[in-house]
Amino acid sequence: MIIVFKMIKLIWSSCRFSGPAAAIAREAGNCGACPLAGGRLGKSGVQSIMAHAPGRVELLGNHTDYNEGLVLSAAIDRGVTVHGGPRTDGRVVLASLTLEKSVDVPLRGFAKQEEESWANYPLGVVWVFGKRGYELGGFAMEVVSDLPIGAGLSSSAALEVATATFLKKLFRWQIEPLELAKLCRQGENEFVEVNCGLLDQVSSVFGKRNCAIFLDCRQETVETVPFPDEVALLITHSGVKHELVGGEYNERREQCFSAAKKMGARALRDVTSAELEAAREKLSGLEYRRAAHVVGEIERVSQGIELLRTANVRGFGELMFASHESSRTNFENSTAELDALVRIARQERGVYGSRLTGGGFGGATVSLIKAGEARQIAKNIGKKYREETGIECQTYLCEIDDGAR
Repeated sequence: MIIVFKMIKLIWSSCRFSGPAAAIAREAGNCGACPLAGGRLGKSGVQSIMAHAPGRVELLGNHTDYNEGLVLSAAIDRGVTVHGGPRTDGRVVLASLTLEKSVDVPLRGFAKQEEESWANYPLGVVWVFGKRGYELGGFAMEVVSDLPIGAGLSSSAALEVATATFLKKLFRWQIEPLELAKLCRQGENEFVEVNCGLLDQVSSVFGKRNCAIFLDCRQETVETVPFPDEVALLITHSGVKHELVGGEYNERREQCFSAAKKMGARALRDVTSAELEAAREKLSGLEYRRAAHVVGEIERVSQGIELLRTANVRGFGELMFASHESSRTNFENSTAELDALVRIARQERGVYGSRLTGGGFGGATVSLIKAGEARQIAKNIGKKYREETGIECQTYLCEIDDGAR
């Protein structure tokens, strides 16, 4: 089924602030009390400072970011929106309207949340800003998202970037976009303890409507590449939740590092396919397959950029199919359900390419499809997938959108 989301609209009533908070409230305009039942955000209320950060879809470059490689991604028209304002009691109060959960912690010295793990992503941002010496005060923030959880569309990075953008506005910080993305990554690496690369945060920050994002992870440069007309992106959730916090991701990261070290390379970015073949005897079979995936992906990104620039949709789509096959056989981060979705998509008229998107291990596929046939293609894939697996998948037709604001 095709799911169309509508953003939740929040209506704010009047409230009063004193001291520095009052100045911020006056500048923001209207302010209000928490609209949640029971006043979860507390007596100081919430002013209508708002920030939004989009989710992202990875087009090519699977697991290349921490290998100092190249990635092509795009910000999408679904994401995380936060509303909030200052508190004068030195507390940080977070409420998820989507999950109907809340967390209330002191501004200094808070711990990682075991039960409300969703809150660790915004708290990691608060933690890293405090560690870097940014001037912080208490605040309350509500979170709403129309990103499907567990689809591999980087809802966690969108939450981090939305939080950072919100705090930047609230406390009037001057932060360069790339620095903001790096700080969000640091929070996820060191507080949430997930060794992610920079792709997800950069995609959420630097998104541009109707453009792919080309990230060079070594040079830390970002370029936008116009996306061809008359095509659409179809996200299909397999029904198997993507879970990044786990051993599989970190294991593959270490396997990549080990392969590069055995070949005398700083990173797999520095190895060509020919050099990998020449050094094959130095690697275990597992290390070779992991390296073959990453090296191949980096080369596919380079090819894909040129194909996008010449609007060669079919050629780009074939790279997507090749990318998924490498994920399936070399990196082993696909699942039977994701494989089924790609196989079904490949047989569907009007589909140019399809692959898993994000870290893998469940989640979703992204398919490059003919825009004029998008809804019928989505319907056909859903029907055939249900008949083959017994699982009801969810499909999302996405537009490429702007980054955090």
